[in-house]
Amino acid sequence: MEQFDDKDILEIMREDLQRALKKERKDRRWAMAIDLRKCIGCHACTTGCMSENLTPPEIHYRPVKEEEIGEYPNTSVRFLPRPCMQCDAPTCTPVCPVTATYKRDDGIVTIDYKKCIGCRYCLVACPYAARSADVGHYYTGDFHDKTYEVENSGEYGKTFKRKSHWHSPVGNARKCHFCIHRVEKGELTRCTTTCLGHATYFGDINDPKALITKLISRPNVIKYKEELGTKPMVFYIV
Repeated sequence: MEQFDDKDILEIMREDLQRALKKERKDRRWAMAIDLRKCIGCHACTTGCMSENLTPPEIHYRPVKEEEIGEYPNTSVRFLPRPCMQCDAPTCTPVCPVTATYKRDDGIVTIDYKKCIGCRYCLVACPYAARSADVGHYYTGDFHDKTYEVENSGEYGKTFKRKSHWHSPVGNARKCHFCIHRVEKGELTRCTTTCLGHATYFGDINDPKALITKLISRPNVIKYKEELGTKPMVFYIV
């Protein structure tokens, strides 16, 4: 496997990103790779994502699943970060009765908050449990000053207030969107930049020169629940 100096990994991916953004959107294919050998279960990606997208209680776009393996006294814990898989053949889009969730031409599966009616069919259809319903909970509870919790998070590059069902996420389905509002400004996804172990990689797999393209070409790469035929675009290095 090609070796990369950890201190340069983010800069390499930023250069890859700038190169990708020079192409038309339809010519890009965003994907993520997660090196499970490097993940230490610190949950920095989870908290970074929460801060970036101002997600409310019980909604996590980037949870890290923990599993104890082995038998006592020879046990250990392994970690599985699980963002939205941004499937090439998503099961969530065909069940949406109002086409609020759809796949863009660059592969990102998105949710139109203005169209979503909160039916939750997509939550049931997703085999990865990557979607959640925003039922309007706040960390501040009934406290009158919810300033930061109702402000626009900038998701999808849109402007809205999280106050009511219409034109805001309250009542709607929500999920990871590969921080497309950051990516299209030339910034890496928040989880990529906050990963302490440099275990998360992001880029355009239509670019043969990109770091992520080189990484996912190795034989020690798997996809989560690939047998379901969803063609996930999140790759795991094992």
